Amino acid sequence: MAIRDWPKNERPREKLLEYGADTMSEAELLACWLGSGSRGSSAIDLARSLLTRFNSLRGLFHASRESLCEQPGFGPARYVQIQAWLELSRRYLAETLPRGPELTSPGATSRFLQARLRDLDHELFCALFLDNRHRVIRFQPLFRGTIDGASVHPREVVKKALELNADEMILAHNH
Repeated sequence: MAIRDWPKNERPREKLLEYGADTMSEAELLACWLGSGSRGSSAIDLARSLLTRFNSLRGLFHASRESLCEQPGFGPARYVQIQAWLELSRRYLAETLPRGPELTSPGATSRFLQARLRDLDHELFCALFLDNRHRVIRFQPLFRGTIDGASVHPREVVKKALELNADEMILAHNH
């Protein structure tokens, strides 16, 4: 049965408008983002199928292009959409940290870096540039590597610190 044939209070879009996004399941929210299903499957069916196949939203969002595109109803165009949406989400969250959290302990720094680096499948050398009160000026990926290494150029690290007028910096990599 097509979603348009469902009772209005059960349709994902109408439910979101009436009751708010926080009242909806992950499958319903994903169905709203998908917009439509595929031949013989509603957007809810497709959303449930994807969540089941990848075990969670996190698994879905970090699935490879190949594994996503082999799913019925999810081709390259939807892969591009989901990657763009994820990057917009990251940037949205980054905007809340312009002179963001004070990193006054190793634990706070570790939590910040884990949130940014934990899902990468390649080496990334990055820096946290801080002001004199240990507030984040910018988190900056500096060098991307392969699965087991990244070349680092110290001159570029210092150049970026001077450009941002950072008082302190914390260097990190994800492996």
